[in-house]
Amino acid sequence: MDKTTGVLVLCRNRLLRESIARILAKRAEFEVIATTGTGTISQEEMVDSGASVVVMDSLECQLESGSAKFLLVAMRDDRKDFLTAIRRGVLGYVLEDASAADVLSAIRAVARGVAICPPHYLRVLFDTVAGQCSELPSNHRRAQTGLTIREQQIVPLIGRGLANKEIANQLGLSEQTVKNHVHRILRKVGAEDRLGISDALLTA
Repeated sequence: MDKTTGVLVLCRNRLLRESIARILAKRAEFEVIATTGTGTISQEEMVDSGASVVVMDSLECQLESGSAKFLLVAMRDDRKDFLTAIRRGVLGYVLEDASAADVLSAIRAVARGVAICPPHYLRVLFDTVAGQCSELPSNHRRAQTGLTIREQQIVPLIGRGLANKEIANQLGLSEQTVKNHVHRILRKVGAEDRLGISDALLTA
């Protein structure tokens, strides 16, 4: 028998999470590990659950759950929310008008490690990456200022507007460690604040 995909349904909306759980329970390929609201389960419990996919309807909790992949469902059609979700490490983004079949298909895709989003958001991703490539200083330029490899990794995240906590989550560091790195980056590039880091590097 093929291995089942463990799914943790972590949604604020009770009707939504119960509906998703019922859909999954009818299919032998899935095992619903738990259904609960956001804020009712700790990060340690999420990791210990052994879930392969965590289905959520908000970004209220931290996305740190071992090897689990995250899927957002019933989301607003909002470009900013979508990009925030991607930066936080979400692998799938499904809009609120999606059908049950769409949600099921998304869970299957994310379980396989395939990123999924509404087709019109692909252009958003292309435009965002292109903009970052043209606006942010190159690794070579950052290296010339004496930044360490870790500090070079942090610079573009600062340029994207991420807070220390978000950077910490993305890089697997503590928030205090990121704060220390940012302080050293400011000193090395001669910038007065976070907003001035990219400008300082571009003119270095």
